Amino acid sequence: MNHLEELIRASKSKVKIIVTDAVFSMDGDIANIPHLINLCEAYDAYLYIDDAHGFGVLGELGHGILEQFDIRSERIIYIGTLGKAAGVSGAFVCAQAPFIDWLIQKGRPYIYSTATPPAIAHALLKSLAIIESEEGKTRRRQLNQLITHWQNEMHFSDWEKVASCTPIQPVILGSNANALAAAKLLNEMGYWIPAIRPPTVPAGSARLRITFSANHSIEELKNLIQALQKIEQQVQVGKLA
Repeated sequence: MNHLEELIRASKSKVKIIVTDAVFSMDGDIANIPHLINLCEAYDAYLYIDDAHGFGVLGELGHGILEQFDIRSERIIYIGTLGKAAGVSGAFVCAQAPFIDWLIQKGRPYIYSTATPPAIAHALLKSLAIIESEEGKTRRRQLNQLITHWQNEMHFSDWEKVASCTPIQPVILGSNANALAAAKLLNEMGYWIPAIRPPTVPAGSARLRITFSANHSIEELKNLIQALQKIEQQVQVGKLA
């Protein structure tokens, strides 16, 4: 944050934009939106938020990171992805009218793209209704139960668990070879958990990227925890290294 403030203070640009994910896709941590908004107000900047992993999941009604922090600001350009929690495709942009007007006139990918098919639009309306409904709240409660159980019950002796409060729960193994081998063993056991390696993540932080779904049960999670603990023991004795 200090480095960001140094950069934006030194910028001579007429229009300044801070760009951030809401939920970072490799660590599952959440951006400090309140602090970023304060920077934008202090230095006359806009805040562009990509809420791909927060929309539908965060907030009482699933409205995402802005509801989570109860933030409203004319400086925000908010992008919500519809291909994850909403279960369809595409995305949407929310911002003040002058920016939206500019985007409609100047956004070449938007201008030259085929419109969303009516069937997709109809499915999206249903998705939005579910997200805001009691069913949606129940699904988010299930997600939070999985997250809490994972954080409380998943213990490693060597691998690193990240303190994430979102459905993205990475396990840091370090070496590429171990991450690939562990992912292969998990796949053989019926778990599709990809190994993420540099340059997607920093060197030496290869990981398993676990992502919970509201369709997962606590029992399934318990089985996964047992599987991971068994695999870690095999790695430690050199069977996978």
